[in-house]
Amino acid sequence: MRKEERFRRLIDYFSTNMPVAETELDYTTPYELMVAVILSAQCTDKRVNLITPALFEAYPDAEALSKASVDDIFSLIRSCSYPNNKAKHLSGMSKKLLTDFKGEVPSDINELQTLPGVGRKTANVIASVIFNAPAMAVDTHVFRVSKRIGLTTNSKTPLDTEKQLMKYFPEDLVPKAHHWLILHGRYVCIARKPKCDECGIKDICKYFISKEKKKLKEIS
Repeated sequence: MRKEERFRRLIDYFSTNMPVAETELDYTTPYELMVAVILSAQCTDKRVNLITPALFEAYPDAEALSKASVDDIFSLIRSCSYPNNKAKHLSGMSKKLLTDFKGEVPSDINELQTLPGVGRKTANVIASVIFNAPAMAVDTHVFRVSKRIGLTTNSKTPLDTEKQLMKYFPEDLVPKAHHWLILHGRYVCIARKPKCDECGIKDICKYFISKEKKKLKEIS
């Protein structure tokens, strides 16, 4: 199957079966999403959603957060992964957001990456979710699922995966496609034991097809 056909059939499937695909992080403002995404690095969205209500109540905007000490921030996020580093990142991010951007979350991916704790993946999430920009954030789920299905070829880095995916997804679908791949990886195409029996795109999946061929070879 040609890669173009694989993408087309994947788009058709998810457009029908997952027409609404959104982040599972709870937020109400761009600032809140920024904080949540920084906290979500190597941490589950469920855990982040347990942490952020108290954090946002204490520090509802960048100005409030900028006045908090790193220790105070740490005390509210200590149950997430790497709380020491993330507390420092949140403190630095809020201060720079005020000084450089007047407290407003920028839409430009390069500008976003100047903020402490904001790498390319986080910047792409913000640009995609808040500003509906054609930005493909590649996390561990997107990287794994894209490789398994056969959407990417010989991809060694998240940036390489991002470039390959952007080549085939129509720009207007990129924000939604990002969540299709994340949610598929989170609930169906999981890391250790993918639930192939529950997968609606296994007929186009290189991993599944290869696995079935191996079974047939063992039987014959």
